[in-house]
Amino acid sequence: MSGGFKVVIPARYGSTRLPGKPLLDIAGKPMIVHVCERALEADAEQVVVATDDQRIFDAVSDLGLQAVMTDPNHQSGTERIAEVARIMGWADEQIVVNLQGDEPLIPPAYIRDTALALAGQEQAGIATLAAKILDVEEIFNPNAVKVVLDKNGYALYFSRAAIPWNRATFPDQHGIASSSLPHLRHIGMYAYTVGFLQRYCSWAASPLESVESLEQLRILWHGERVLVKIVDKTPEAGVDTEEDLVRVSKQIMYSASQPN
Repeated sequence: MSGGFKVVIPARYGSTRLPGKPLLDIAGKPMIVHVCERALEADAEQVVVATDDQRIFDAVSDLGLQAVMTDPNHQSGTERIAEVARIMGWADEQIVVNLQGDEPLIPPAYIRDTALALAGQEQAGIATLAAKILDVEEIFNPNAVKVVLDKNGYALYFSRAAIPWNRATFPDQHGIASSSLPHLRHIGMYAYTVGFLQRYCSWAASPLESVESLEQLRILWHGERVLVKIVDKTPEAGVDTEEDLVRVSKQIMYSASQPN
């Protein structure tokens, strides 16, 4: 596969906790613009915001960035990205990174790493990231998605449960950091080929994903492989609450104040 990649950022106006979240101001710019800047810093060939809201479209376009209006009836950001690929006429082998619109602190290197990992092999049409878990509480946290890999770095399973289960130490919840088999937290950023993306969107939801509430299990259910690139650490959390917005704003303003 070619190493060149594009980034699509799905962005909806509606949010239960933070209505209009993509347009919330962070250090004088809408949050969605900060996310676009991270993608550009990753050396993406093209960055596109996929939205169903004219306000987001206008805010992005007015700043010279690219946005595409998509069907408001999509059930997921993945479907929105697939529509952008069709509108743009991208080839089946084109690599596209799905970047969440509420993660303005995502390291640009992680975006690039995900795309290059996919480009560097021929066994999977999708790649994602994971990082080692060192905190014993995190492995038992159902909000932290875990992944188990085969010897070649392809996913065997994703779960909210504590996998793999360390029979010797987990009953007392001790010893995880020194385990010989590292426990991995999944980082929800994906790179796909366009051909895989269109195929994925044609599949019905699987029983596994319904039970775990993890969309990526649909891929394993249908017998496809997911390549997992291990990175140094889990990135900073995105923006889901007012408290998150304050935290992220402070970090971005601090970073902007530092000399290059």
